[in-house]
Amino acid sequence: PPRPALLSKKTSDMHRALRSSLLPRSLLGVRSGACLTPSRAMGGGAAEPVGVEDRDAKVKVGRALKETGVAMKIAGGEEVFSVRRPVMSLLGSKPLMANDAFVAPSASVIGDVTLYDYSSVWYSAVVKGDCNTVKIGGMSNIQDRCVVSTVPSLETGFPSKVDVGNYVSVGPGSVLTSCTIGDHVIVGEGTSIGEGSVISSVCVLEPGSVVPPNTFIPGGQKWGGNPISYISDLGGHADEDIQAHAKQISLLAEDHFDEYLPYGNAYKHLEEVVEDAPIEGGEGKA
Repeated sequence: PPRPALLSKKTSDMHRALRSSLLPRSLLGVRSGACLTPSRAMGGGAAEPVGVEDRDAKVKVGRALKETGVAMKIAGGEEVFSVRRPVMSLLGSKPLMANDAFVAPSASVIGDVTLYDYSSVWYSAVVKGDCNTVKIGGMSNIQDRCVVSTVPSLETGFPSKVDVGNYVSVGPGSVLTSCTIGDHVIVGEGTSIGEGSVISSVCVLEPGSVVPPNTFIPGGQKWGGNPISYISDLGGHADEDIQAHAKQISLLAEDHFDEYLPYGNAYKHLEEVVEDAPIEGGEGKA
């Protein structure tokens, strides 16, 4: 049916119910106060108090209003379609993501994949848990155009999963296949890691490196080349530098996350909220 020129009473009631259920009272009547900014506390130091009128409050209000707008479009008879499906189930396995994990709208996370706290999958990257499981550790990032996939089995008999540790940065255009990467690792841009390979903790792989299948890279070293070979040992504070690099990308992912609303998915939750929300002058369901 054609969309009405004016909002019906039902739609107006729905808007009020959604607004009251989605927005905390402290944000509805924007008042001064103090809150903790997660991005400040993530580094381990004391959280820095900021006013409610600061950027974080604006982001929360903006996202809530965007979601309310989507619900109103649906109530008015307009269908909302998602152009892409960043997160997709496959063969009965659904990706498991932390609430603060970021998946870019043009990325694809498919099947048996687990994304831990503050991890991020960037634009046009593909993470496929189709043949086996994929785990991306906390504060780790899979950058633009990367491909992470698994094979059904390995000749060595070891599990053919992908296991990426914490504070790992995988550079743009890299390819990871059924490999294990320890904590505090930098994988340079365009690096290829073959199946069955193991990259130990505190390690740096130079851009464009090619790691043949079933290769073991010791920790505390820098490797590079095609095929990959030893270059040098890393300094005593290499783990701290690698961790700081991963934190910078995680903070950047927060900014992207604040601007991204998955319209094709969020409205489904809003419909559930509408069904349970009390409506003024009604029996309880919209």
